Amino acid sequence: MDDRTSKILAIRPEIPSARFDENTSDDERFQNETLRPVIKFQNHLFIEAFKNYIGKHKNAFFELSIEKRLTYIEHAIQKDIKFRNSLKGMIIGQFSIEEYQTYIKNSSALNKRMMAMVIERLKDQVQAMEQPVLF
Repeated sequence: MDDRTSKILAIRPEIPSARFDENTSDDERFQNETLRPVIKFQNHLFIEAFKNYIGKHKNAFFELSIEKRLTYIEHAIQKDIKFRNSLKGMIIGQFSIEEYQTYIKNSSALNKRMMAMVIERLKDQVQAMEQPVLF
């Protein structure tokens, strides 16, 4: 294992609930071994990136009800290709070379999994994206 790989793997959080067996599909195994720890590790960065996205779109997010905020998060990631690609880059940049080689074999399906996970993570933390109080 090269130095980069060992350092990347060392900083990732462990997710004890991520379990799999011999019947687990390759995509699900990759999700549990790689995507979930990387996405958890990058959580604060995703929140800041989304706050920046909100600001660039005139803070309209803050005028919405909770239900509409959840829809806004989903649409922002699904419809805004530049934003989605930025989020993907935050994840892929944390892959080891071996993980990247696995990823490129089925990137389309894995991208869907990644974005679904990021959407759910942001929705679960919608309260962390409150408008700052200005004095």
